[in-house]
Amino acid sequence: MNWALWVARAIEGFNAFVLAYFLALNISYILLFFVSLREVLTFLRRTFFSDYQQILRSDMTLPISMICPAHNEEKTIVDTVRSLQMLNYPEFEIIVVNDGSKDQTLERLLEAYDLRRVDRVYKRSLPTKSVRALYASPMVPNLVVVDKENGGKADALNCGINLSRYPLFSSMDADSVIEDDALLKAVKPFMEWPEETVAVGGIVRCANGCTVHEGRVTHIALPRQLLPVFQVVEYLRAFLSGRLGWSALRGLLLISGAFGVYRKSAVVEVGGYDSSTDTEDLELVMALHAVYRERKKPYRIVFVPDPVCWTEVPGNWRMLRRQRNRWHRGMLQSLSRYRRMMFNPQYGIMGLVVLPYFLIFETMGPFIETLGYVSVPLAWALGLLNTKFFLLFFVLAVAFGVFLSVAAILLEEISYRRYPSWSDLWKLLFCGVAENFGFRQTLAVFKIQAFWEYLRGLRRWGKLERVGFVKATEHTRAA
Repeated sequence: MNWALWVARAIEGFNAFVLAYFLALNISYILLFFVSLREVLTFLRRTFFSDYQQILRSDMTLPISMICPAHNEEKTIVDTVRSLQMLNYPEFEIIVVNDGSKDQTLERLLEAYDLRRVDRVYKRSLPTKSVRALYASPMVPNLVVVDKENGGKADALNCGINLSRYPLFSSMDADSVIEDDALLKAVKPFMEWPEETVAVGGIVRCANGCTVHEGRVTHIALPRQLLPVFQVVEYLRAFLSGRLGWSALRGLLLISGAFGVYRKSAVVEVGGYDSSTDTEDLELVMALHAVYRERKKPYRIVFVPDPVCWTEVPGNWRMLRRQRNRWHRGMLQSLSRYRRMMFNPQYGIMGLVVLPYFLIFETMGPFIETLGYVSVPLAWALGLLNTKFFLLFFVLAVAFGVFLSVAAILLEEISYRRYPSWSDLWKLLFCGVAENFGFRQTLAVFKIQAFWEYLRGLRRWGKLERVGFVKATEHTRAA
């Protein structure tokens, strides 16, 4: 009898803990959302009077090296380079690093731009795999293509940094398309705080369903499949309600590898991109925080919500599992590597708030969430949980999730409104509700799998199979 009473109290105690955990997690999400809302409104007021043409014409605007690592990207690489060619920016160079591709990536570039092999002297500030050849184009004077041995994305980016000539560089994915004014908007923090700004991130949006012509997104629309639309909602929530809030609090932990601008000297100072983790972008930002805090140097790592990069997201569950598995595994690797920062006042908000937040909510969250989904209904079925508590847990879990998703969609609607169609808006709202019934729970399972792979020391990239962008002719036929 006492044993049964102890079990009942243990289950009740755990369920109360799960409820409190869910409340704490979602309250933190809501607080971040309101910080983000304030920042969006402030940003819109400031940029309404901004003259980006002044930045374009200014002699003080810093030139940028666009570094694009590519491994087996034959379907999208030419579109990506074309989008870079049309950037509205006074001075920049394009460096495509072919990282040992086994498909036709290099051949597509050779054919599209009539590339010729050249000799070029450069400083190896960062160690990388061997470079096989350098190519230049008589058609595009600011384009350089590097053919090197496969060493991974971090190694390819370091190779691009070695070859770069300018004080700023931008890292991007080969399956992404950058809007023509993105650099003008991303470089502004470097001009406002020239001594402090070391990195700037922009928003990443899902290109699935959009039409790309000559390297430009010419028609914005949602994909027909629900899985990519769920990711559209998720990206809006992560960027507009998450990273913007952390940036305002001076605690931005991640700049997406799909698009970011960095001060080259700062990145070289911390040793460049590190290949010991599966998320080199997260590791680099954490390294910048750690080194600058330890050396007590003033710095800024900023998220700007308007410089837009369009990228292809996974279109099936298998590809999504690979992607999220790598993301979460890389986060665990980076948190472990920089555990000296955890709860350490020397690192300010990063040590006292940001890293503990990611440890408690991002690392432990998938386990507690999954156990909560299992234990609460189980306790209710065994008669160990009253109906009111069960309904309260269910309503709170769903209500918070729906609120955060819908709030991010409405934040997008009142600010940038990239999806002008009413049908797209209703589809986003529907998916903002529907994602709470299966999609988010599946992502939690993916994270638990990643945790066990991390404990086993597994390392793998999880290459995504690209479909490629929708062309203008395809869109016309579909219409």
